[in-house]
Amino acid sequence: MNARRRDVTIMIHRDGDVDSRSYRISEWLLRTGLIAGAVVLFMILLGAALYAPIVRAAVRVPLLTREISQLKAENEQVRQLRDQLHEMERRYGQVRSMLGGDIVPPGPLAGEALPIGPPLLAAVPGRPVAPAGPSMPRRWPLEEAGVITRGQIVEGGADEAHPGIDIAVRTGTPIRASGGGTVAKTGSDAEYGLFVLVDHPEGYQTMYGHASRILVTDGDQVSAGQVLALSGSTGRSTAPHLHFEVRRGGRSVDPRSLSLEEW
Repeated sequence: MNARRRDVTIMIHRDGDVDSRSYRISEWLLRTGLIAGAVVLFMILLGAALYAPIVRAAVRVPLLTREISQLKAENEQVRQLRDQLHEMERRYGQVRSMLGGDIVPPGPLAGEALPIGPPLLAAVPGRPVAPAGPSMPRRWPLEEAGVITRGQIVEGGADEAHPGIDIAVRTGTPIRASGGGTVAKTGSDAEYGLFVLVDHPEGYQTMYGHASRILVTDGDQVSAGQVLALSGSTGRSTAPHLHFEVRRGGRSVDPRSLSLEEW
């Protein structure tokens, strides 16, 4: 036995009318219509969700096109500037060749070691140059006489020991090697300040202290009269001066006893 068909009646009454209209629809048709409407609405929403990125991308296309055009224009300007720079370099090279600029060697490239010139012995004007090579400390360590402010004081006396003489000179005065030899040590000391120690033949050594700048390095071969440093007031010092010390066999020798020759 078939189930009885069920219908749905829809009544529509308009304001001001006496009669109402009614529509009778089978229940299965109503359900089918609702399902179909829901499916259509879902498809519309799905299409909108999928189509929205495409719409946004389409909107951005003109903007990207303008940006690409601008980048192309800027690249063209860079290319023109590069060509102009190459042309200026070419013309500069031509002018440099015409003026003889090629006789000057190019400087070192980045990362290359800088060239180091050989040491020069600056002689005192108007005075003979001392012989090169090792020699005894027989020369005064300054171009000028200076003023001896403190002499050598041996240990055991009432005053503090002072192994050498202090010569008052202005800062920056060239300090010259009293004799030829080998730079045994350079550096900084709490007492001597910046100093240079030179080895000479027959166990002699000379010490130059309180310098403001050292111009030689350990192991350098120096000649008598070569500038070792510039005078100053480093270390234990109250005024610019040179502390000059002579040693033989590790013991201090009064420099004044050697009758040092002036330059």
